[in-house]
Amino acid sequence: MLTQTSSLFHSFTLSLFILMNTYTRTLTIAGSDSGGGAGIQADLKTFSALGCYGMSVLTALTAQNTKAVTGIFPVEPSFIVEQLNAVLSDIGVDAIKIGMLHSPDIIEQIATTLRGFNVSTIVLDPVMVAKSGDKLLQDEAVDALKTYLLPLALVITPNLPEASVLLGRSVETKADMLPAAADLAKLCPGAILVKGGHLADDESTDLLYVSADEQHWFPTARIPTNNSHGTGCTLSSAIAAGLAKGLSVVDAVAMAKTYLTGALQAGADYPLGHGHGPVHHFYNFWQ
Repeated sequence: MLTQTSSLFHSFTLSLFILMNTYTRTLTIAGSDSGGGAGIQADLKTFSALGCYGMSVLTALTAQNTKAVTGIFPVEPSFIVEQLNAVLSDIGVDAIKIGMLHSPDIIEQIATTLRGFNVSTIVLDPVMVAKSGDKLLQDEAVDALKTYLLPLALVITPNLPEASVLLGRSVETKADMLPAAADLAKLCPGAILVKGGHLADDESTDLLYVSADEQHWFPTARIPTNNSHGTGCTLSSAIAAGLAKGLSVVDAVAMAKTYLTGALQAGADYPLGHGHGPVHHFYNFWQ
């Protein structure tokens, strides 16, 4: 699996240099991380590293570093819609990654706007809590997420705590992941990637649930590093980049997993801040 996945990743990066004079358009709808490790900053770095033209719609500003989120300033829903309209009516998009949304009103208005533009390639990362433990999604926004955005997503990427919140029950072990994915599939017509970074073992195993007849397990050796801030944002953005480039969901997830593993490995020895440092998004270009 590792050799096949690595080959896929190298073929994907090689294609970046073959395609000339055509931008692959990727959009992130998410919050800003002033520390640069997560949020739209991580998304735009990932898009760029994978050969895409990145655009952004800001949903919130955060005062954030490697240790904590010290403040959140939500963007007015009407201005979020104005940003979306500006990008989609002129430039268009090949894939969208959605991250931090914060409130029910924001979620509903984004969903309505995306429906109006018939956007179908959407990767939804249901961001609820920062690496520091700070809450990024209002409790009352969970139902709005399930009602308005999950039905639009081509792929959703919950970690175990996020899957637990969405389902209203504990999802903690590898044995919990398949039934959780099957139940999440009742809320989302797309694929479900249940991330196993919170598993209490030596592997960080993710499950991609495509249908009742098709599931793919992605076992990855856990990388010993404190620099893991923004891994969820990076993975979902990499999946969006792969989909924008024309990869299937399965191949886009495989490529994204390989990219994130490399970013974690390359960034493990870089000290930055005093908490959870970032991954190295541009490890293929500089060390």
